[in-house]
Amino acid sequence: MGLRKNVLIFPAGTEIAFEIVNALKYSKFVTLFGGTSAEDHSEFIYKNIICGFPYVDEPTFLSFLNNVIEEYKIDCIYPAHDSVSVFLSNNLSEIKAQVIISDSFTTNICRSKKETYHFFEDEDFTPMSYDNINSVPEYPVFIKPAVGQGSQGAQIIYNQEELRAAIKKDHSVVICEFLPGIEYTVDCFTDQYGKLRTAIMRDRIRIRAGISVRSRVMPYNDRVNYIAEKINAKLHFKGAWFFQLKCNKCGEFKLLEISPRIPGTMGLSRNLGINFPLLTLLVFWGFDINIIENNYNIIVDKAFYSTYKINYDYEHIYLDYDDTIIINGNVNNLLIAFLYQAAGKGKKIHLLTKHSGNLLQDLKKHKISENLFDSIDVIKPDEQKINYITEQSSIFIDDSFAERIKVKENKKIPVFDVDTIECLIDWRI
Repeated sequence: MGLRKNVLIFPAGTEIAFEIVNALKYSKFVTLFGGTSAEDHSEFIYKNIICGFPYVDEPTFLSFLNNVIEEYKIDCIYPAHDSVSVFLSNNLSEIKAQVIISDSFTTNICRSKKETYHFFEDEDFTPMSYDNINSVPEYPVFIKPAVGQGSQGAQIIYNQEELRAAIKKDHSVVICEFLPGIEYTVDCFTDQYGKLRTAIMRDRIRIRAGISVRSRVMPYNDRVNYIAEKINAKLHFKGAWFFQLKCNKCGEFKLLEISPRIPGTMGLSRNLGINFPLLTLLVFWGFDINIIENNYNIIVDKAFYSTYKINYDYEHIYLDYDDTIIINGNVNNLLIAFLYQAAGKGKKIHLLTKHSGNLLQDLKKHKISENLFDSIDVIKPDEQKINYITEQSSIFIDDSFAERIKVKENKKIPVFDVDTIECLIDWRI
């Protein structure tokens, strides 16, 4: 395909951005850059992080963006927020790189729920919406911000008094019929010829901050596919996009919203074999694409996880074997991952163990190469590990508190138990 392309993800710290990163971080076609206007988790994710971006609604944003494009030789910009998608699509002619987003006609309709419902008002999958309080025939109703994403700011309204108070607070809210059924997201892909190539429905079992954090792929549904084809025919999509549905009291699918971007939980489809962010890049670069979809059942569940940075530089790693590299007869996978990462960075790894068996045979049994270690010392039970730690620029890893405290007191270097390996791993791509 030729040279790798430099791809800037902006803003770099959204859940959308992290899904794009996870989809592209192993690709041989791209080098990833992150751009951010705020101090956020992106600093722990990207090796190539560009801070100090103005916010997208600031007058200096475009000039700053173009300076970044020129300085870092950015080929493509991957927007990772709805407002950013709209802004970039509205200013394509002024941006000195390719923007991976559908055209402004599509992004502007999708950004406003009022515009979306008006545009699709003749379709039977569009929910009833009401212009004012007096036109509401029955309660409850559902209100949501005209501009927003996911379920943020949405709420059920049970009577006219509540509705009047909500409208007073925000005159732009959309008033819709109440949809009591299950909520679904449909991950879609449109190729460069405008053909809808796939539409994968997943339910939204648990939602946090407007993002589905527990979801599973649902069986193919003719009605959902019909809705996807209708939406695709009337708007101008290119690459990945999605829409959300919810059932009314009669069990009929009704449209909630449409978005011409990667959703944060599209990783569920990716782990079926469909890498939407990468396929989208290929379509924008003019390639014909094929899609492979596995047919196993899959469910995703998200939770907060932690990444760390420590301000200690070291060149040598001394570590134990029993109950450290091997725990309960199994390899400590996280520690092995760290050791391979460290070796790749040129760190020297020294194994210090009082292992009573044949160490080399045991390493072979666990498929651990002895070549991973720069030195291996099997120490007698009455010997002190501190006598084998000769380098000052070092860390020490051992499950034994007694060993750690000896090293800490005598060598004055950081010591780590097996539960703290996570702070040593560099998760940036």
